[in-house]
Amino acid sequence: MSNHNLARAEAATRSALISTHSYDVSLDVREAADPGVPGYTSRSVINFSAEPGSSTFLDFIHGGVHSIFLNGKGLDVAEVVDEDRIRLENLQAENQVTVTGTALYSRSGEGMHRFVDPADGECYLYTQYEPADARRVFANFEQPDLKAEFTFHVMAPSGWQVASNGAEIARTQLTTDPATSRWDFATTKRMSTYITTVLAGPYFQATDHWSKTLDDGSSLEVPLALYCRASMQESFDAAELFRLTKNGLDFFNELFDYPYPWGKYDQAFVPEYNLGAMENPGLVTFTEKYVFTSRATDAQYQARANTLMHEMAHMWFGDLVTMTWWDDLWLKESFADYMGTLGVDRATDWDSAWVNFANKRKSWAYLQDQLPTTHPIVADIPDLEAAKQNFDGITYAKGASVLKQLVAYVGFEAFIDGSRRYFRDHEYRNTTLTDLLEALGAASGRDLGAWARQWLQTSGISTMTAEITGASDVMEAVSLRQESVDPITGSQEHRPHRLRIGLYDFDDSGELLRTEVIETDVDGAETTVEELAGRRRPALLLVNDEDLSYAKVRLDTASEATVRSALDRLSDPMARALCWTALWDSARDAVTPAALYVAAGERFAPAESGIGVLLNVLGNAVTAVERYVPATDRDAVRGSLLETSALQLRSCGPGSDQQLAWARTLAELSRHDGSYVEFLRGVLSGSLTVDGLTVDSDLRWSLWQALAANGAAELPELDTELAKDRTAAGQEGHALAAAARPDAAVKTAAWDAAVNNTTLSNEILSATIAGFSIAPSGLLDGFTEPYFDCLESVWESRSIEIAGRIVRGLFPSAQDLAPGMAPAEHPVLRRTDDWLANHPAAPRALRRIVLEQRSHLFRALTAQAAG
Repeated sequence: MSNHNLARAEAATRSALISTHSYDVSLDVREAADPGVPGYTSRSVINFSAEPGSSTFLDFIHGGVHSIFLNGKGLDVAEVVDEDRIRLENLQAENQVTVTGTALYSRSGEGMHRFVDPADGECYLYTQYEPADARRVFANFEQPDLKAEFTFHVMAPSGWQVASNGAEIARTQLTTDPATSRWDFATTKRMSTYITTVLAGPYFQATDHWSKTLDDGSSLEVPLALYCRASMQESFDAAELFRLTKNGLDFFNELFDYPYPWGKYDQAFVPEYNLGAMENPGLVTFTEKYVFTSRATDAQYQARANTLMHEMAHMWFGDLVTMTWWDDLWLKESFADYMGTLGVDRATDWDSAWVNFANKRKSWAYLQDQLPTTHPIVADIPDLEAAKQNFDGITYAKGASVLKQLVAYVGFEAFIDGSRRYFRDHEYRNTTLTDLLEALGAASGRDLGAWARQWLQTSGISTMTAEITGASDVMEAVSLRQESVDPITGSQEHRPHRLRIGLYDFDDSGELLRTEVIETDVDGAETTVEELAGRRRPALLLVNDEDLSYAKVRLDTASEATVRSALDRLSDPMARALCWTALWDSARDAVTPAALYVAAGERFAPAESGIGVLLNVLGNAVTAVERYVPATDRDAVRGSLLETSALQLRSCGPGSDQQLAWARTLAELSRHDGSYVEFLRGVLSGSLTVDGLTVDSDLRWSLWQALAANGAAELPELDTELAKDRTAAGQEGHALAAAARPDAAVKTAAWDAAVNNTTLSNEILSATIAGFSIAPSGLLDGFTEPYFDCLESVWESRSIEIAGRIVRGLFPSAQDLAPGMAPAEHPVLRRTDDWLANHPAAPRALRRIVLEQRSHLFRALTAQAAG
């Protein structure tokens, strides 16, 4: 069995024995364009200190180790290489180890990913390591607290662009092989292994520069570069990306009062990326889905700006100061998530950053925090597999939400002063929760120990309900009831909340406006709001107005009636977004029938001006139709939403973001309903036009997928469309459409390709799984047993990234509750419980995914029962 799953205890033992000083890494990728060459030569020279006489190990996931020299002495490879580890024994006080081996190219987005552009046949490489895949590229001590300086050298085709964390200091064409050049990069400052990086290929490059005069009169000079695949150059809006980058550097350098520490600032947009982006200092990598080759909404551009700011904030939170172990992953991700939204709000032209955060980002956190696998923000991460699973809505969005609450609690200035102190005290080192609390406590004058225990070290969501007593028009008393059950312990964990309560009434024109706001502190199970006693009852009493705290809100009966009848008359975008969220939480929690949420979407979404909120509402409505509405009602509810979508598609402003949002909704709903097949085919052929609608590549593939799912598109038609769109996105669109055809043989082939074929890249695999999962009721029933039968073998034989996509994506989640059946008695739910009961020793990360999928299914069945 592979021993690459490093345990926290092993990491702690190793860091107690050794201290790393420097790495000199050489990679030879000159033959990367040859698909018959599986790997490349990797050489690491590592200088480190150790307790004399002690023993430790290096990490290296490899295709063969050629030689190992420790302090000048060659070691027997067969004796010291143990799977993914290299044993080092009888260490001296100061040591140098040199490991030369073959590292393997990846198709999974882990390690050194190799991609061949279908548009022009060119080969592109990039690396992605988080949390621990640098060891797939070079031998190292793979844990975040063993920081070192890094010097990279890369041999690659002379015509390529090559970049790394450090600036290029030399490029030498080989006299023995003029087609190859050697790139040498400047030595970095101290950093963790997982944020080192290499980029290589015929990338298009754009350059610029940013500078700032520092307080001492000196100048901070930062070269800027942007990269994308050459075939995407025409769609690459480099000028806008440079503008945002400069705005961000201006903002964060001023905010943090600590000059950008990493020399240059490159940003590369790369194919088949597993993440939105990665904060490698000096060379940030992003998914190239942020290079918009088709029409994108303003919300998509804002989301890209948010990611750009998020990664830039990491240059301080995460890179300059890094968590000691993955338990404190939140120390970087929660802060970057908060700072990303703050950066968009303060350093760009968008004024809806916090609205979209409240409506979209926090919904992710609420969903994650209601799963049985939820965890505290400061999590228990016993090993690397657990770390991989914890890049989730708790660590990112809940953590950022709690930081927003902390800002309300201690004040923005104290929060920033504490952050500045944190950077100065711990630069280029590693920290834990205690270090941050000390810095923030010193700045704010508050003891944050109790706050941290209640917010960071417990799990679950607080649900706030306003309880109003009195006559219909007067509130004799108002109290806020807090329900805060920790799903892990089952105990109530009441948290302190500083929040606002908004009072909204209709004006003479019928607009629903805020007339007053009350700020209050909530603690314990029930808090009386004295300021509201004896007041006239407003049309809408909005708890957590302005979204200061992390809590679900249940609207009181009168307020809910106002929202369901007049949501479109609520003029404030944040208040409107919070009401949408309250309606969605009520539907997800089976408090109200999901069909009511869909009805609200049909009635009020056409008037929703915020495109980010509109996209989220429509996405929720589709989920409600396909998962939460009872099967007996689904066709009618879906048909009504389809009709609304088609109507809005024609009546929205031509070419508007809203029109595109409704077009996408129509296409997605049509995967499960053939009512608009002829309409969609007409739009594709051009025989039917919609004023202002651009039927570009992304939309075309959405329409083809809807046709294919209805059996209205054959493979030759899809192949013809692919011939017109020889791009990576086109290949993904084709794979999804081909697998979506409602035919048993097609589904069997797609299953086999996903489970048994190891040649699919990460993105083509996901597209195939997505297409497989679109099916009429009953067509996939025969795959339930094969799913549970293959789980352990898939987990053992595939990388964690690929295995996770298979286990999560192929779970039989599209189930309906039969009339009179209790949700817990559904056959698939019971089969899942049987597997969990009979496989207690299955890897924790595997069991976590299965548990989460079970929870999603149980929630859907419970919502159907409530409907």
